[in-house]
Amino acid sequence: MATAAPYRRAPLWDTITGILNPWAFLYLSLTHIPPTALPLLKSLSFGTLLSWSRFQPLWFASFWSIVGPNIRTGNGAIITSLLQGRVTKGKPVSSAEETSHHGIGGTVLEIGAGSGLWVNLFTPDHCTSQSTTPVPGERTAITKVFGVEPNASVHGDLKRNIAAAKLENTYEIVPVGIEDALASGRIPEGGVDCIVSVLCLCSIPDPDKNIALLYKCLKPGGRWYVFEHVRTFEEQGRFMRWYQALVNIFWPRLIGGCYIDRDTTTSLQRAGPWTDIDLAQPPAEEWFHTVPHIFGILTK
Repeated sequence: MATAAPYRRAPLWDTITGILNPWAFLYLSLTHIPPTALPLLKSLSFGTLLSWSRFQPLWFASFWSIVGPNIRTGNGAIITSLLQGRVTKGKPVSSAEETSHHGIGGTVLEIGAGSGLWVNLFTPDHCTSQSTTPVPGERTAITKVFGVEPNASVHGDLKRNIAAAKLENTYEIVPVGIEDALASGRIPEGGVDCIVSVLCLCSIPDPDKNIALLYKCLKPGGRWYVFEHVRTFEEQGRFMRWYQALVNIFWPRLIGGCYIDRDTTTSLQRAGPWTDIDLAQPPAEEWFHTVPHIFGILTK
């Protein structure tokens, strides 16, 4: 079971702004409706404009083109540590001696590749070792990356980021959902060394089913690298559980089908037998975080 951070008494202003922050994020998303709709009006694309299933991905892509790079900037260092295996109890560690986890290597499955915010982290520049033998706190060479991303409206940016990282011969876009990708045989069952999921399991359909399917992709000893937002922790109290449920009424509709109250920790734990689970809330997060996270590595 993932553990919560040891909460401290925060300054009142920090608490107020922290609790109100989700509404500012939702408002920012709303501001991207006009610039998304206007080109459709000009081109008389009323079919797309009047179809929620077609308009929402375009709207979210517009919003994420602004927000995504900021999230990458704010979390780049900890995701780099995660992919190198330098993490324990919800926090990055500075040296390989402080962790027992191996970094990514071999065949990698990236879930929710999006516009390619994290693509350059799969390049050799981010390897700490060229050895083919896994060493705790170090990455080995990546031979193949499958990037699952069914939202075609972001494929252009994803392809550009793959080219910028010079990974055209390594990174393959899988333009369908998880279930279809496995059913088609594009992703080999039991043939994946590592899974990477960064802020994406919140929006996949039928999470219990799809997470269990992804578990089957991993080889014995394979690792799942996780940075996801989840249901509030019990230690945050009933008020935050209620408040998160209130925010979640609006959040999926305005943030591309993302649900902030999913019990992703339990879904991951129940996906299958693990030899090691090292998941926890990052210690820097306060009790009033409406969108708390889990951070760490599971080993099959």
